[in-house]
Amino acid sequence: MFMRIDHIGIACHDLEEQIALFSGLFELEVVAREVNEEQGVKEAMLRIADADGGGSYIQLLEPLSPDSPVGKFLAKRGEGVHHVAFGVPDVSEAMSKIGGKGVRLLDESPRHGSMGSQIAFLHPKDVGGMLTELVQAAKS
Repeated sequence: MFMRIDHIGIACHDLEEQIALFSGLFELEVVAREVNEEQGVKEAMLRIADADGGGSYIQLLEPLSPDSPVGKFLAKRGEGVHHVAFGVPDVSEAMSKIGGKGVRLLDESPRHGSMGSQIAFLHPKDVGGMLTELVQAAKS
């Protein structure tokens, strides 16, 4: 079902500072920047590698407000890994298959994600405490 690790989402207070850190330390290239009002974040995607079915990235997330999900995460846990995202060929099919195994879905249907992808989240309490995202990469 999983094709690759699509990205690791990292919550941060200062997007520009973290972009400088990750691009400087690891020589990662910023390939996309977005403001996602629905999710309440400014984000940057830094490419790690290309793979079949899409690339692998570090996703840096700065909250647009303290009451957004990432803002609340930062207040409670501080900066660091927020979620792990797995690339899937069909996000709707993956949701159905995983939901059929009793895992609660945080999304009823796929929604817009970074770089034109379709995404859905799984409830962390049903996945060993890890917020898990399913990602179907945009068609090239």
